[in-house]
Amino acid sequence: MFTGIITHVGQIADVQALGNSPAHGKRLLVHCEPAFLADVGLGDSIALNGACMTVTGLDASAGQFSVDVSAESLDKTAGLAEVGAVNLEKALRASDRLGGHLVSGHVDAVGRVTHFAPVGESWELRVLAPPALARYLAYKGSITVNGVSLTVNRIADVAQGCEASINLIPHTVENTALHRLAAGAAVNLEVDLIARYVARMMDAPAPSQAA
Repeated sequence: MFTGIITHVGQIADVQALGNSPAHGKRLLVHCEPAFLADVGLGDSIALNGACMTVTGLDASAGQFSVDVSAESLDKTAGLAEVGAVNLEKALRASDRLGGHLVSGHVDAVGRVTHFAPVGESWELRVLAPPALARYLAYKGSITVNGVSLTVNRIADVAQGCEASINLIPHTVENTALHRLAAGAAVNLEVDLIARYVARMMDAPAPSQAA
């Protein structure tokens, strides 16, 4: 589990194919500050742009680790198949503060940035989510965009899906990789975990009454 509070921005420095067919995934080499890896071990979970990955190689003193990403994960996410900046978050401990919201690290869909521009001292980010996610998005509800826990300020249901408008304070822009976004960019989305369970309970048939 994660919280969507980004603690470090790393850099995918190298991407290597794990095989010669589309069924094979990629091995990513990620560079970061050595201090970020001080309490990380092989097999630990780290979210890259909101996608939970397992550390398969580690050189903490050199500030680098590797993860293997399956072809399925690559197909269902964005930004994990090329060199570039990534938001990093280590898995939540039971004793940690829940500063954002409960995040599983399982990307629900890839959305598209429709607008990203400064408004006063902040920035307005609008993301178009696929129609299947519309029912989980609500005013003042939570959404994870590239691993960052954010609050939805406004929603608009359109033919292509649901556009969520989000306000980013300067701290978030400066301390995550979201400042690199632009209209048209693909982003990883994860809806609120509680909203997903509520929707399931509302849809599930009522249990039969025992005689």
